[in-house]
Amino acid sequence: MFAVVTTVILYVFGFVFLYGVIRLGVRHALEDLELYRAKAQRAEELAASRDRTFLRENAFLSGS
Repeated sequence: MFAVVTTVILYVFGFVFLYGVIRLGVRHALEDLELYRAKAQRAEELAASRDRTFLRENAFLSGS
């Protein structure tokens, strides 16, 4: 009987531990995703700014 109770307790704690590890991993993944999204948006803004500057300096290339 003691073995059955011990097995059930360890089984339940194992699931709780696994849930915690998965939750921690997902949280870190979402933080990384937010960081990459901000970097990508910043890179896009810089590229657009460089394009505008290039076209302003070289208006003959834009046909305007």
